[in-house]
Amino acid sequence: MNAIEVRDLVKNYGEFRAVKGISFDVREGEVFGLIGPNGAGKTTTLRVIATLLQISSGSVHVFGTDLSKEPNEIRKVLSYLPEDAGAYKNLTGKEYLRFIANFFSSGAKADETVRKGIDIADLADRIDDKVDTYSKGMTRRLLVGRALMTDPRLAILDELTSGLDVINAQEIRKMVKAISRSGTAVLLSSHNMLEVELMCDRIALINDGMIVELGTPAELKNKYGASNIEEVFTRVVTA
Repeated sequence: MNAIEVRDLVKNYGEFRAVKGISFDVREGEVFGLIGPNGAGKTTTLRVIATLLQISSGSVHVFGTDLSKEPNEIRKVLSYLPEDAGAYKNLTGKEYLRFIANFFSSGAKADETVRKGIDIADLADRIDDKVDTYSKGMTRRLLVGRALMTDPRLAILDELTSGLDVINAQEIRKMVKAISRSGTAVLLSSHNMLEVELMCDRIALINDGMIVELGTPAELKNKYGASNIEEVFTRVVTA
């Protein structure tokens, strides 16, 4: 079963058409990258699939469930990490993870969810400090822990490693690849072309609200005679 099936998706903001009839699938256990220049429709597409925006026309199914008809069912199986996400600054890191875990479970199950979040965030003893003392990178690690600690069937990650240094970013990428191998579908958007090439099984390039290329990194590099995905991206969006 496909984790996501997008068919002829259109999203309008008033008279402006941000997404212009795109179609793609994401498979279970796959890391699928949606990349494109600013304003191309990436984040709008992610927010639609995350049930935060209504579809103007077309359809989205998540594990066979129609997003337009049963958004609450879809919310039970996905986790969404926006690029501009924040955490409650008056809580400690551990208190924040506990606050979120209590929405999904209680008792021993919630305790286990929090432990998993602490392991993923890997903030050592800083997990007991207030979030308002965290650097941007530390906050992002906490938020990645929050997004992945519930074992979602689908993780939607917008600018996954935003604010992280090279070492922390590498650790988070490895973690996300590991959860995909366990069966979680991952849909991510990133401006970091190295990250996309390292992580993604397949990539869709979106430009001006339309998907203009789709394939594996190797397929796309071969098609354009490029040495990396950044070259592919540049050639496609400036063609």
